[in-house]
Amino acid sequence: MTTKPLAGKLALVTGASRGIGAETAVALAAAGAHVILVARTSGGLEEVEERIHAAGGNATIAPLDLIDGESIGRLASAIAGRWDALDILVLNAAMLGALASVPAIDTKEFAKMMTLNISANQALIAAFDPMLRASKDARVVAVTSSVGSDVRPYWGAYGATKAALEVLVRAYGEEVKNISAIRTHIVDPGATRTAMRAKAFPGEDPATLKGPEVVAQAIAELATSDALDGERVRVEP
Repeated sequence: MTTKPLAGKLALVTGASRGIGAETAVALAAAGAHVILVARTSGGLEEVEERIHAAGGNATIAPLDLIDGESIGRLASAIAGRWDALDILVLNAAMLGALASVPAIDTKEFAKMMTLNISANQALIAAFDPMLRASKDARVVAVTSSVGSDVRPYWGAYGATKAALEVLVRAYGEEVKNISAIRTHIVDPGATRTAMRAKAFPGEDPATLKGPEVVAQAIAELATSDALDGERVRVEP
């Protein structure tokens, strides 16, 4: 019997009820990890959990709104009460917001984007830092976007949050690389068939895009590879 590469490992994936997050959870579970599924939508999480269990994997759902900072602390406490270490943290949840010129960005919506796309991820890293340090080979994988580095008109709000996320995660990697087994990675999915993509490009034929499972497999392979800390990967079709 072949040992799965992530057997005995614990993973947590945000935005796991659909799209890239859901497929990443399925891929990590297929590789042997027990996956904590985090998202707001209980129904979507239950469907993903059922897929994982049907394939012989293990998963636990954790429905919560990441914008509620206190909920992240409660989640970390609950997980720490059951497991000793967290081996993989996939920071995938994000909101696109309206595409608008910088002067036209809605202030309230931008604040909500900053909370979910940046502040929640910092809170997740802070809350799970002790469990990540307890792992013998921990990975923090942040899902970004090309607009975080390649500036595009009308994408200023979303692009700014992704640029900030990359800096935040890479800085964390630099801080812990010599005192822990934590490695950080950045994944740019590229054009992928997701609900967010359809919202941003409503006239695009989704059949021309790669499926989210392709990105998920790249993330799973990264989590089991010898990739260096801070490595940034763009997933091509």
